[in-house]
Amino acid sequence: MNAQTPGALPLDIVQRRRKWFAGLVLLLLLAFAASVRSVVMLGGGWHEGVEALGLALIVLAIVGRAWCSLYIGGRKKAEIVDRGPYSVTRNPLYVFSFLGAFGIGAQTGSVVVGAVFAMATFLVFLRTVGREEAWLAEHFGSAYTDYRSRTPRFWPDWALWRDTEELLVRPAFFLRTLRDGLTFLVAIPVMEGIERLQSTGLIGFRIGLF
Repeated sequence: MNAQTPGALPLDIVQRRRKWFAGLVLLLLLAFAASVRSVVMLGGGWHEGVEALGLALIVLAIVGRAWCSLYIGGRKKAEIVDRGPYSVTRNPLYVFSFLGAFGIGAQTGSVVVGAVFAMATFLVFLRTVGREEAWLAEHFGSAYTDYRSRTPRFWPDWALWRDTEELLVRPAFFLRTLRDGLTFLVAIPVMEGIERLQSTGLIGFRIGLF
């Protein structure tokens, strides 16, 4: 067991702090999105194309997070889950969140803004993941060490895929994860409203698409 793991923060506190900090960062990102206007360099359809890509990633994030919840099902504090999406990456819920964050930023029509959203989300979760790993190492010892040694932290390795024939599904956890994921869709009317305000010239400076 890693000597640095004793005294790790309780997992509930880590996740609660992550939610509050993520909410604050989201507000700052929305303020950033409101302050920039994408320059459409390759014709009028390009802006809509970036938005469509963003919408597809938002849907993928919602579905992917719900899929992950079928496996983790609130069992993170009880056992090491290493099947399904958790066999190819230790943090599939966060990976799908990165995609969703890019999708939110892409609703501005800018790949740059989408990348800023994704990078900011990654940095927020990176600290959280470190604390979660400390807690897991403290409570599961060698079982978690073995899992960590064979499974990537973020980037999926599909060659490692392993599944199970049966799943114990916890509907309450699944529905909560689905509900949280659906909040990504709120970005669409919010970004549309920002874009309308920007079209008046009252807010926003221009930023290149790339």
